Amino acid sequence: MDQDIRPSPIAGHWYTTDGTALASELDGYINQAVLPKIPGEVVAVIAPHAGYRYSGSVAGYAFAAIRHNKPEVIAVLSPMHQPYRQSFLTSGHQYYSTPLGTIRVDNALVSRLTDSLWNDHQLDLHPVRNDEEHSLEIELPFLQRIYTHPFTLLPVMVRDYALESCEKLGATLFQVLQEKNAMVVISTDLSHFYQERTANMLDANIMESMMKLDTCGVYQSEVDGTGFACGAGAVIAGLQYARFAGATKGVLLKYGTSGNVTHDHGSVVGYGAITLVKET
Repeated sequence: MDQDIRPSPIAGHWYTTDGTALASELDGYINQAVLPKIPGEVVAVIAPHAGYRYSGSVAGYAFAAIRHNKPEVIAVLSPMHQPYRQSFLTSGHQYYSTPLGTIRVDNALVSRLTDSLWNDHQLDLHPVRNDEEHSLEIELPFLQRIYTHPFTLLPVMVRDYALESCEKLGATLFQVLQEKNAMVVISTDLSHFYQERTANMLDANIMESMMKLDTCGVYQSEVDGTGFACGAGAVIAGLQYARFAGATKGVLLKYGTSGNVTHDHGSVVGYGAITLVKET
């Protein structure tokens, strides 16, 4: 029987289609990461999602921090940049495809999350096919490089950052995953197209809220314009998940901007890699 595979809309644009070259590039980002001391168990990571040329070296820190875990399922929470009307979306396919192979969508868990969100909160998790969203897919080749064991994928894309509904998503995700050996990857970039000094201040503000697991702080930063994350809704849901999973703090692994690569410091995009940690 043919596999129902979501074709990649970004391979060849956001990263190379050459599997050998891609593996080598990702290994470089992961292996060059010099991690700070992480005081406990990592229950989730926050990673950027730009093209690898721009944010790969920062993302490598996030994935280096979880490379020795062996999760059976990985939930990736990302924004949805495309103009769907639904707030929460997932893949209607059975597999995601990258130049490194395919990853099976855990359709049973997708169904459980869909049912729980609707039954408990009247929130819809809407399946989409042939979507063009890059921010979820861009994390997958990293996962394929750090994990050689089989794992399944629970993909969730968040269209807005309404505080209450995103917190409910995170709490429900915990309920669905709490009996699983799971890892959560939260996909977001930070401020967009500010001068470097301004970007550094905006990004520091919102990352402080992330490291405090402060969902209200992330939301308020967006509302007040004191910090920005294009994946703010995914971050809020992920922070709420992490709090239910016992996390008490975040640890900043790496921060940078596109200016570190392009040397154009007049208009940059911010990137951060953060672990959310259950202290032991």
